[in-house]
Amino acid sequence: MNGPAEAVRAFALTQWLSRKSRGNFERWQAHALRRFLDRDLPRAPFYGKPPRHLGDLPVIDKATVMANFERFNINGVSTAEAWKAQAGDGRIGELTVGASTGTSGNRGLFVISEAEKYRWLGTILAKAVPDLIWRRQRVAVILPQNTGLYESARKSRRIDLGFFDLTRGPESWRTALEDFAPTVIIAPPKMLRHFAAEGFRLAPRRIFSAAETLDPVDRPVIETFFRLPLDQIYMATEGLFAVTCRKGGLHLAEDSVFFEFEQAGDGLVMPLVTAFRRRTQIMARYRMNDLLRLSETPCRCGSPLRTLDEIVGRMDDAFRLASPHGQILVTPDILRNAVLKADRRIDDFRLVQTAADAIELSLAPELADEAATAAYAAVRTLLAGRKATATISLLRKNLPLETGRKLRRVECRLGAGP
Repeated sequence: MNGPAEAVRAFALTQWLSRKSRGNFERWQAHALRRFLDRDLPRAPFYGKPPRHLGDLPVIDKATVMANFERFNINGVSTAEAWKAQAGDGRIGELTVGASTGTSGNRGLFVISEAEKYRWLGTILAKAVPDLIWRRQRVAVILPQNTGLYESARKSRRIDLGFFDLTRGPESWRTALEDFAPTVIIAPPKMLRHFAAEGFRLAPRRIFSAAETLDPVDRPVIETFFRLPLDQIYMATEGLFAVTCRKGGLHLAEDSVFFEFEQAGDGLVMPLVTAFRRRTQIMARYRMNDLLRLSETPCRCGSPLRTLDEIVGRMDDAFRLASPHGQILVTPDILRNAVLKADRRIDDFRLVQTAADAIELSLAPELADEAATAAYAAVRTLLAGRKATATISLLRKNLPLETGRKLRRVECRLGAGP
């Protein structure tokens, strides 16, 4: 099947599955997962044979994959070959190579086939712009780097795709973006907020936050400026994991990924993902270090796919602090809420654990002193309530737009996380 036809097929399959009942969907998913385990997974040398059950496979992570890269992809592409291709045009024959931006300090690689590239395109379009069949769309993608994933969209007759390189800074392409007049914008929340602050001339029909954690403080600013609800696309080097539907539910991409969940405390979970529709680089029971809060009720749109209440942040950025009872973890959502709820005038901050017993809270100099003092006191009270041992420093400094790295308002800089 050629590329565009593969995209159409994926688009149709995604929409067809969204209309199934949960029971019928689970039967379809179980069959697709079993076929992947029997047919596709054994082609990767790391596995070699099909397991009786998914749970018989080892849990892997980015370090495992990067240390055994050629054993996880069926073409035996080595890390050296992949990095060389990534530095060039991102191609190795018919394969496309991409890399993560390295939020956690170590970049990850992926390799996909032409068919998978178009399958990804059809799937994400079915979820993000399901009315594509009736109305041609101009989609602006504003991310740190272009990959072959987006190149496939340029060959579609139903979509005009504009890629705008985040690392070059918005002033270098502001005029081009405004002239493009996108109907759909996909960008990190900090960039959508920047468009609001600078009054960009944009009137999209749909906006998606992607590539960074969406903090609650950003949503009202963005939605007020665009006069639209802000939706999300949750994706990473490892794949597409969730997209917001038209009714506002952030649905897990269970039609291409099987999710298992590990409890992380405070009602949060960390996902283990098995991408059962990928056939080039095999990924089974891969541990993401994202912290998620699952919804307890189904979405009113009727889709059988489960939903998330929130993507809280990364487990890497949980603060690891000493206490009389041993080391404790404080997750990013709890830390973020302590600062934001201290005073409604706080709309930006940085809270960084710089050492085992040291935390820095940075706030803009123009913020009222009593608001800054309230935030400082709120963090102290939070940690005292957990008997955590740490010194908190309050810094007043500018918090400029950073385009060279992901925005992490809560960040742990102690190295590898738990």
